[in-house]
Amino acid sequence: MSGMRVASDIQSNPVRLRKRWQITIPQAFRDNLGVREGDILTLLQMGDVVMLTPRQPQVPRLADKIAELMEEESVSLADLLQGLKEERETILRERMENA
Repeated sequence: MSGMRVASDIQSNPVRLRKRWQITIPQAFRDNLGVREGDILTLLQMGDVVMLTPRQPQVPRLADKIAELMEEESVSLADLLQGLKEERETILRERMENA
């Protein structure tokens, strides 16, 4: 399999499938991933390979980034809403012209 690269930081650990189809994630993995009880994880399947990955909520992070950019650029919420209104009007005009 030339050209195929294997990640050098792959870790594996056997886990037992328990009653009600539950597994325990080993402490070292939980620590490395920074996950806690109650966190939401995503289970991925690719063929016969199954991966479990932390799911990071995107909305709070995006909201923080937008607030940060607004502050850096001295843009108010009113400015954003006005820009949104103007953009919608432009899109509507373009659609009507192309119809």
